[in-house]
Amino acid sequence: MQTQNIKMKRIIIFSSLLLIIGLSCNKVNFNYPKGTVGSSRIVYFATISTNGGKIVATQQGDPYTDQGATATVNNAPINYTTDGTVDINTPGVYTLTYTATNAEGFSSSDWRMVVVVPVGVWQDPVVKANDFSGVYLRGTVTSTWTKIATGVYQVENPGGSSGVGKLVAAVNYSDHNIQIPPQNAPDFGQVKSSDESYTVGPPTTYSWKFFAPGYGTQLRTFVKQQ
Repeated sequence: MQTQNIKMKRIIIFSSLLLIIGLSCNKVNFNYPKGTVGSSRIVYFATISTNGGKIVATQQGDPYTDQGATATVNNAPINYTTDGTVDINTPGVYTLTYTATNAEGFSSSDWRMVVVVPVGVWQDPVVKANDFSGVYLRGTVTSTWTKIATGVYQVENPGGSSGVGKLVAAVNYSDHNIQIPPQNAPDFGQVKSSDESYTVGPPTTYSWKFFAPGYGTQLRTFVKQQ
C-alpha cells in the first residue's frame, strides 16, 4: 500500500510538471485590436489649455480678439466650446470658460478672465507710470502681483493665506487706489475687495478685505519685499 502511494505521488508530481511546462511554452498574445487592452477598450481623455494669459485686459470700446485655447485627445486636435462673452463697452471683469469633450462624453475645461478697463484709467498718466508688481508678505505667506496692462494686475493669493497659486484680477483706478472688482474668479468663485489702501514706504504696504467663499471679513495687510 505504501509503495502504491509513493507511485501515485510521483505520477501526480510528474503530471503537474508537464502541465507547467506546457503552459510556459504557450506564448501570451499581446496583439490586441487597436484601441483595446485585452477585453478592455482604451479611453483617451480630452485636455485643454488657454492660449495666452489667464488674465488679460482691453480698453473700454476697443475690439477684443480672444486667443482661444488648444484642445486635444490622444495628441490629436479636437474642437472645443466657449462659454461667456465680453462686453467691450462696459467696464468689468468677464470670465470665459473653454470646454473640450471626448467621444465618451468626458470633458475638461480651462478659463480666462478679461478685464475691460475704463478709458479714463487706461489713459491716466499716473496709472500708466505705476507698477505695483512684486512679492508681498502677509505674515510668512506670499502674494505676488504682476502688471499685465495699464492699471491691471494679476494677483496670486489675494487673501494671503491658503490661496497660493490662485489668481484674481485687481485694478488701479487712479493714483494709488486699488481694488478687486467683482468677478467670477474660477480659482475662488465670486470675489471682490473693500476697505482698500496702498501706501508707498518704506515699507510699502497695502490692505484690503478679501471677500470670497471660505474667507473671513478681516482686514488683510501685506508688506512689499524689497
